[in-house]
Amino acid sequence: MAMRNLIKPVFAASSGSLKSHKNSKSIFAAKHYAENALSRPCILPEALRPASSSQLQIGNFSFCMPMRNYHVAIAKSQSLEYHRNCRVLHTEQLIQEQSEKGKLNDSFESKEQTREVTEKKIEGGLPATKPGEKPRIVVLGTGWAGSRLMKDLNSDLYDIVCISPRNHMVFTPLLASTCVGTLEFRSVAEPIVRIQPALSESPNSYFLLGRCINIDPKKHEVHCVSVENGSSSSTHKKVFSVSYDKLVIASGAEALTFNIDGVHDNAIFLRDVSDAQSIRKKLLLNLMLSDIPGTSEEEKRRLLHCVVVGGGPTGVEFSGELSDFIKRDVHQRYAHVQNYIHVTLIEANEILSSFDVGLRVYAIKHLTKAGVKLVKGVVTGVKPGFISLSDGSRVPYGLLVWSTGVGPSSFVKSLSLPKSPGGRIGVDEYLKVPGFEDMYAIGDCAGFVESVGKPVLPALAQVAERQGKYLAKELNRIAKASGGYAGSTVSVEGPPFVYTHLGSMASVGRYKALVDLRQDKETKGYAWAGFLSWIIWRSAYLTRVVSWRNRFYVAVNWATTFVFGRDISRI
Repeated sequence: MAMRNLIKPVFAASSGSLKSHKNSKSIFAAKHYAENALSRPCILPEALRPASSSQLQIGNFSFCMPMRNYHVAIAKSQSLEYHRNCRVLHTEQLIQEQSEKGKLNDSFESKEQTREVTEKKIEGGLPATKPGEKPRIVVLGTGWAGSRLMKDLNSDLYDIVCISPRNHMVFTPLLASTCVGTLEFRSVAEPIVRIQPALSESPNSYFLLGRCINIDPKKHEVHCVSVENGSSSSTHKKVFSVSYDKLVIASGAEALTFNIDGVHDNAIFLRDVSDAQSIRKKLLLNLMLSDIPGTSEEEKRRLLHCVVVGGGPTGVEFSGELSDFIKRDVHQRYAHVQNYIHVTLIEANEILSSFDVGLRVYAIKHLTKAGVKLVKGVVTGVKPGFISLSDGSRVPYGLLVWSTGVGPSSFVKSLSLPKSPGGRIGVDEYLKVPGFEDMYAIGDCAGFVESVGKPVLPALAQVAERQGKYLAKELNRIAKASGGYAGSTVSVEGPPFVYTHLGSMASVGRYKALVDLRQDKETKGYAWAGFLSWIIWRSAYLTRVVSWRNRFYVAVNWATTFVFGRDISRI
């Protein structure tokens, strides 16, 4: 079996600089067989050369040293230890250099873990496509951009490999409704194999539950680590590589914390189904704990104080859903503590800053009337049980939800790729990564480079979806012209990507919503608020849900909640 993924290059890293890293030489060629690699001449890195001897001894391996190169003289059955030592040295040198550059990925927190991961890379991966096979397109991520891309890709033209830590797409506009039981979690999650059936039906297409940790553009490979329960820190993780003909990076973004201490340890983000589940469990737990005899008045108020940081659409919609839950369900089923529970929304600037001024005023009045306390302030620290504001005040909380926007992930920051203003992966007007062959980036992780002359698009679902749709069309066009393979010189250039904003919507609770159809802040357009807007909001999102199955789930959940109230079971 070819040792394409088993034997990796080892570099001489002098002075720990990237310059020396680029000028260093490899021990083995990536595509050689183990037995052939043992018989080929090679140049050893400085770290493995002997001080003053004509032979080098590593364990049971003996290496001859002629004037110009070294030859391995050992039985091929004893070669694996040498390969492993070489790979460990190579990875440790990369770790040192990347640490100095501040690009160390959080998946490699220690050299001991790196050594373990390096040895596990021997387990294999997907090699390059062979003659006669369809070109392989690798998609990193199952968000709005990646899911729409895979939905529209022609599986007759490509073998599709999707790599993501989750096997489903989340319909994020309705995620806040799941936190309080208005909708069930499965109503907003669509399995990726239902979006692109080829992932489960085609013999050379796969969904791989993993997280990409590195990209090797020269070899057209991505290096990934398997995940369990959404985390790559499991002791049973496996590291594998996948070769690609076309690579689409759609790995999304991470929640912004502005380097405030304690946010990751004490707050809950609202970006995934697991986050919504955590919020729901915490909320119901605090309701039950506050009812236990002996709980002080002060502790009851703290447990039942829900604080939302961030006045964007997600924060406002969650605050509105929470106020509805309190008024209709908590007051009926938790009568003993109904006077203690309250919601506070903290925003440093203006809530819903991208919406029309009149809509913002309407939202403030409605939320205030619904019992949501609006606080304008800057969070400076987060501790268990309270947060600190810039004016020196402390706000106690029992549930803290953080929704202050998104920024580049640690994975995106670690990549040596062009960057757009703001730190995203830089792309041109065709969504290609400049200077890197067969590589594209879409969604929240991508932004136009400065040379394009266009502003970086906002991190919105409609932007990501439109990019995925556009790129799928272009990649299908390329494959039809026989340009789908790696390094193809076939040039099939279509129109550049152009984004037109279709408007924004947000629910504020109690059958009220905002609809803003302006294309941007400066232009004029239609803007509505109230019950009619709420009908438009629900109708639009019901039609945008990915599948008919989920549309049925959503419609039934809405009807059930309207008739019987929200489910308050803590499961």
